[in-house]
Amino acid sequence: MPAPTIAVPVEGRIRVRVRYCECDPMGVAHHSAYIAWLEMGRTELLREAEVSYADMEAAGILLPVTKIEIRYRAPVRYDEVVEIETRVVGGGRARIDHAYVVRNSEGRSPVGMVVAEGSSTLGCVGRDGRPRPLPEWLAQRPAKRAKAGRRD
Repeated sequence: MPAPTIAVPVEGRIRVRVRYCECDPMGVAHHSAYIAWLEMGRTELLREAEVSYADMEAAGILLPVTKIEIRYRAPVRYDEVVEIETRVVGGGRARIDHAYVVRNSEGRSPVGMVVAEGSSTLGCVGRDGRPRPLPEWLAQRPAKRAKAGRRD
């Protein structure tokens, strides 16, 4: 897989409108919807550098989630809009760590209100499922360099 021609950002934001299918019978976004929203945030960071996760998989670079945590602070309801902030906060030779903040952007709750916070760790594996180093262009991100000396 060729390296992107521009740097992959270490922070980004996307907006998502809560769909009816993501809600429980009370019209509140189901907790499982947040996991998909966090994934959307991660993939959009790559897309901003003109890299698709599909291309990475085709090249044999897979990034399965090895850990995910979400703290729910306030409900989000059908047809409201949330903003998902995704940041690369660390990593290693074969992993990437992200942090997330989900804020209400449009709806009943005050705009800017934090409705959830989370974190995830992705491991890098090959098609055989065995750990492999991240591609150099993905591993050499500023957030990783700040943790120099750490071994994975």
